Amino acid sequence: MPLDPALLAVLACPIDKGPLVYVETESVLYNPRLRRLYRIENELPILLPDHSVPVGEADHARLLRSGRSG
Repeated sequence: MPLDPALLAVLACPIDKGPLVYVETESVLYNPRLRRLYRIENELPILLPDHSVPVGEADHARLLRSGRSG
């Protein structure tokens, strides 16, 4: 199930407080500035810095192509 657009509009990265890119097909939110990935589990974004995942160059480009900004 996709995230509600109103929710997506107010979500921000807990580290730099900037907007996130939503990648619905992978159920993740992505911060391209810090290259950090946040998973969405059971329709709830896990926006905890300790649970974010670093992203390499190839995945960075793929996530930007397939995501949409909030």
